[in-house]
Amino acid sequence: MSNILPLGYGAWTFISIYLLSLLVIGWFAKKSRKEDTLNDFYLAGNSLGLGILFLTLFATQYSGNTFFGFTGATYRVGYSWILSIHFMTSIVVCYLLFAPKLHRLSKKQNFLTPADYIQYRFKYNKLSLIITIIGIAVLSNYLLAQLMAMGRAMQGISGDAGGSFYYIAGVLVLATIIVIYGTMGGLRAVAWTDAIQGVILLVGFSVLLFILFDKFGPLSKATEIIANMDKINNTRKAAVPDAETCRLWLSYIIILGFGLSLYPQAIQRIYAAKSEKVLKKSLVVMAFMPIPTMIISVIAGIMALAYISGLEGAATDQVFGRVLREIQEYSILGYGVSIVILAAILAAMMSTADSALLTISSMFTKDIYAKIFKSSPDEKTLTLVGKFCSWAFLALMIIFAIILKDNTSLVKLMDRKLDLMIQVSPAFMLGIHYSWLKAKPVFWGIVCGTIVALSIPYIDLSFISKGKVFGFHAGLIGLLPNLAIALIGSYLKKETT
Repeated sequence: MSNILPLGYGAWTFISIYLLSLLVIGWFAKKSRKEDTLNDFYLAGNSLGLGILFLTLFATQYSGNTFFGFTGATYRVGYSWILSIHFMTSIVVCYLLFAPKLHRLSKKQNFLTPADYIQYRFKYNKLSLIITIIGIAVLSNYLLAQLMAMGRAMQGISGDAGGSFYYIAGVLVLATIIVIYGTMGGLRAVAWTDAIQGVILLVGFSVLLFILFDKFGPLSKATEIIANMDKINNTRKAAVPDAETCRLWLSYIIILGFGLSLYPQAIQRIYAAKSEKVLKKSLVVMAFMPIPTMIISVIAGIMALAYISGLEGAATDQVFGRVLREIQEYSILGYGVSIVILAAILAAMMSTADSALLTISSMFTKDIYAKIFKSSPDEKTLTLVGKFCSWAFLALMIIFAIILKDNTSLVKLMDRKLDLMIQVSPAFMLGIHYSWLKAKPVFWGIVCGTIVALSIPYIDLSFISKGKVFGFHAGLIGLLPNLAIALIGSYLKKETT
């Protein structure tokens, strides 16, 4: 978010009040807790209704990548990034493949973490452990990306895009607020703050669309400018995508659909839904949300590509900030709107980060700590351990966010976590429907798929570029042997029993 005009006292007051309100919500959520148990703290007592469940799913799914990474990707590749609408819709489709049945099981068996279902279904400790490790690794990546995005946001707001002070201060202050309200009220606090953040997100994006067209003019004019740039630079940013881009489209649709729907925090929200009917209604509404979010991100990237030049490489992640500067300079109304947008950006990043942190805490506490100490401490003690875990783990991620400040991009971080997350899809999406799927073949399939997915980005071959094989993500390539081992191995075990 470089080159945003420094904010005045009124704007800082607005943002400060919003941030302080999150702490107040955390306090009220703490007072609303019904019992001192893991279920109440991490799943809000399985009581999330339609409105809160929808808004927490929405605010969590649309993160800092929605603004920075996706707008920057549009700036780099042009209209091809319109695919983001399709892959965000595919997430809802993949939810429907397993979420209703998983919710029914969770109500009967009192699942708390993703590994609880795996242990119930397969009864194999090694499989539960590897899925827990993958989940924590993916969420660590996810949390790191949000912390970095928060730091960049505060850099831009301060007008000190080239320095480090405001980046570090932004990461520290916003992360501290997240961990305070999260450890006070658990998922109830996270869901309630997500509801407010989701509303701010919707309002901010709706107003942004109006200002973009008022400032820059119609999309047809921007398209004409980009087409002329294509002729001069021999690029295809306004043209029909070529075969390689179409393969990339398909790859993103598959890996995001299957990967994001299996995020551990998403699975916990499936558990936390008040009823199966509430869950299904929330997912139906979610199917329409890529339109008011992803389309606006793409339009912002297209407008920047046409009217703002000079950004290359990782600097393109800053393009959304350049757009906001144009809006700030446009009018008093534009300045006011930019404040709402900045609040929406902070809302999206914080809602994603708080969900990731809470889920990491629950997985470590329930699936690792409690199993190491088999004497099984009481739930009040385990809840305290989970809170301590949140503080300790966040401190570690803050250190990494500061160290990696200028060394990686948000989209690159997204690709790596998806390569990992999709490897658990056979265990969940096939395991929940097919009783003949066996534990050991599924385990070794995940091990093999993970090794392949993590190795490909480091292989130097002509058909491998940016961690993709002929445009397909390394995670999808790893999924092929993963599925083969799980299915063939399970079939052979079935035949011999």
